[in-house]
Amino acid sequence: MSVANKVPNRIASVLMNALKGGVVPRVGLEYITVGRAQEISAILHDIEMIEAGSASFRFIVGKYGSGKSFMLQTIRNYATAKGFVVVDADLSPERRFAGTKGQGLATYKELIRNLSTKSKPDGGALPLILEKWISGIQALVKVESDTEGEEFDALVEKQIFAVAGSLEGMVNGFEFAKAVVSYWRAYRNDDTALKSNVLKWFRGEYPTRKEAKDELGINFIVTDETWYDFLKVFAAFLVGAGYKGLLVLIDELVNIFKISNSITRSNNYEKILTMYNDVLQGKASHIGFLMGATPQCIEDKYKGVFSYEALRSRLSEGHFATSDVKDLTAPIIRLQMLSQEEMYILIEKLMHIHAQLYSYAPTLTHDDLIYFLNVEYNRVGAQTHITPREIIRDFIELVNILHQNPHKSVSEILGDNSFELAKGGLDGEEIQAEFQEFEV
Repeated sequence: MSVANKVPNRIASVLMNALKGGVVPRVGLEYITVGRAQEISAILHDIEMIEAGSASFRFIVGKYGSGKSFMLQTIRNYATAKGFVVVDADLSPERRFAGTKGQGLATYKELIRNLSTKSKPDGGALPLILEKWISGIQALVKVESDTEGEEFDALVEKQIFAVAGSLEGMVNGFEFAKAVVSYWRAYRNDDTALKSNVLKWFRGEYPTRKEAKDELGINFIVTDETWYDFLKVFAAFLVGAGYKGLLVLIDELVNIFKISNSITRSNNYEKILTMYNDVLQGKASHIGFLMGATPQCIEDKYKGVFSYEALRSRLSEGHFATSDVKDLTAPIIRLQMLSQEEMYILIEKLMHIHAQLYSYAPTLTHDDLIYFLNVEYNRVGAQTHITPREIIRDFIELVNILHQNPHKSVSEILGDNSFELAKGGLDGEEIQAEFQEFEV
């Protein structure tokens, strides 16, 4: 039986608490990742292309609880470790791609609030990025020149302007460049108020252009219409600042599907189309988009993404791909449920992490794990509705109860009829046969 790698207790605790609560932990996913090798490999290839100056756009599609959010967080952790900056947001009624009440801007604000790097993985990394970039330029100038004082500052400023100047040809790049230079001057002069104002501007928090002009001399603010172009400028700047690129993760696309007004829905799908076209036509670089969605919110011909004909014609699969033979270079990656063998490996990992966290020797046997999974897969409606999330939650509850009640057996906790349920019916026999073939 394979034993999980030693997991730091802080991370083990986060894993157990998050998974028991039905949410995806932001750390420690490498200890419990099972399956998805092909899908992850396809997205990691995208990341390599983004690093080389290309762009990428993918939908990660799966049922609730199938592992979409888990996949997004796994990629997020990989990308930051590789030197990317990652921004992420969940859509909601208040956060969309477009709207009449600032919903697009609200999405941008959430993305920037969650801006993460390897050294600051929990968001809020914008000041760190700017100051690290300036420090890097100062160190470079110091290596290349013996100057000090004003002459040194002048050389640093020249390098700052060189990076800023490379942005000016982009849409909204000139204003972005002015803000970058303003931040450098605030940094050099230790002007805390100016620093704060520049960060406020980058975060899209100025309500009017007049306020931005009065405080920064920049006659521009991020709006519902401009936020996506601004992300592209951010990506170019981040590469100039020494990062590999920008990865944008957006989950809960179902909130666009739920919009009742057809015109508002179409406006949001049109924004997605703009991003998608930019990526495929080479108008965006060093930036990647991953969007989590359910099958219904993609395929529904009345309210889903496919209700917008321009997107349907671009995203629909060809004639040859099937559930067994997938084209993982297509813009839509469909997540199948984890196999029963993969679920066995996952709960075994969780058993060892739980035992390590609470300092006891695991008591569940191979047969106990199979017994538990048989019960789960034989529940009424399980073949069509059971998800990894539900099985994981049940399993953590089981090991919690066993640990707190060591005199209890697995069958006692699972219920009086659990043994019959584990054996039961034609489906149960098929599942039992599958597990008997599975060698651990």
